[in-house]
Amino acid sequence: MFMPCRKGLLLVLAGLSCLACAASPAVEEPVPLRERFFAGYEYHVCTRVDLSGTLILPAEKGKPAPKPLSVRGTSAIEYDERILDVGQDGQVRKTVRLCRRTDFRRTIGEQPQENSLRPEVRRLILLRYQNKEVPFSPDGPLMWGEIDLVRTDVFTPALVGLLPGHPVRQGERWSATQSAIQELTDLERIEEGSLECRLEQFTNVEKRRHARISFRGSLRGANEDGPNRQELDGYFFFDLESNHLSYLYLQGKHFLLAKDGKEVGRIEGRFVLTRQANTRAPELSESALKGVVTEPNADNTRLLYDNAELGVRFLYPRRWHVASVRGNQVALDSADGSGLLLTLEPLARAPTGARFLAESRDWLTKQQARLLRIEPPRTVRSSPMLEHFAFETEMGKQKCILDYYVTRQNNGGATLAARLLPHDLAALQKEVEGIALSVVITREQVDKPPR
Repeated sequence: MFMPCRKGLLLVLAGLSCLACAASPAVEEPVPLRERFFAGYEYHVCTRVDLSGTLILPAEKGKPAPKPLSVRGTSAIEYDERILDVGQDGQVRKTVRLCRRTDFRRTIGEQPQENSLRPEVRRLILLRYQNKEVPFSPDGPLMWGEIDLVRTDVFTPALVGLLPGHPVRQGERWSATQSAIQELTDLERIEEGSLECRLEQFTNVEKRRHARISFRGSLRGANEDGPNRQELDGYFFFDLESNHLSYLYLQGKHFLLAKDGKEVGRIEGRFVLTRQANTRAPELSESALKGVVTEPNADNTRLLYDNAELGVRFLYPRRWHVASVRGNQVALDSADGSGLLLTLEPLARAPTGARFLAESRDWLTKQQARLLRIEPPRTVRSSPMLEHFAFETEMGKQKCILDYYVTRQNNGGATLAARLLPHDLAALQKEVEGIALSVVITREQVDKPPR
């Protein structure tokens, strides 16, 4: 069961649905519904999600169709946020956020999944880019799961697209903007449909005058889940005294579609947002942010990979991603087609730089690769030991640099073999060296018994 917000506008769903709050007389004159964002503006947000549904897995050829998987999930997020930068078009481009709570739980079939934000990186800088939020923490590297947790949350400044662009009267209708729809649905591409809003009435909530706006629509598009169709039905309250969206309730249905349009899954959920404007969090004050780097750079945007089961931790740039983990190996790929393979070894079997070079050269010779240049082993760091060597090669009429590192630490050894394409080579080599320098073997590596 969801816990109430620490602070913010607490509204009872049942009371709102039956309009238990006292309604104000109808207003004949059109009323502007507009929230303005500016640098220094702060607010407190609390969101809750509750969903359930089923997924249909594709059947393998010649085998019966598998049983549908049940899906259940909840999330609870609470944070304070301060606007840092607003563009000339009035769109928020950068914020600083202090996360009070970020809990995500989901069960697919019988497999539970949990995700949360580590306390040491609960202060975030969010950059708004092409209707997406790109977070980093000035206090430490984020893990990919933490980025995904923040990325899929609703960015409340984008919800101004639910408001009309002109003063409206009670009963008047208008269409939400595409950016607001994308924020509520996570659709990267909207192929058809719209979201219609309607000013239902003016009412008093907790002795403050509000406008109640309903919205409804059916949309079809695609996102990272593939093609899908969504049905949305909800309402929100706009505080007419502080001019901000203070509460939103959304009931939604999400239909996952195959390429032929056939339904392969259905998820129904409820999203509730409460928001209090003009708050002041001491941790986000001018004095608290003094000296904090709020611009992204190569250092503060690096990601953390920490695999406790495998026993390794390292940092890597965002243009790289972890492609696979197999046995004692972790493979990374970069956006330009370069790749890296990290292999963990027991300390007794960890090679020296000279031995690793000899083994690598023998393997390349067997592959009929032309060795154009050999960079001999050198010590990059003496404690814990880190050595480097490289080959310039030509394989299949394609030139590339093979960059190698070997480290020996108390808990074991690790080798890194990177295949780097010529384009942007200097930057790639610097990134691979940064990965190698950051490798920490966190548990003793031992030979696994034969299967």
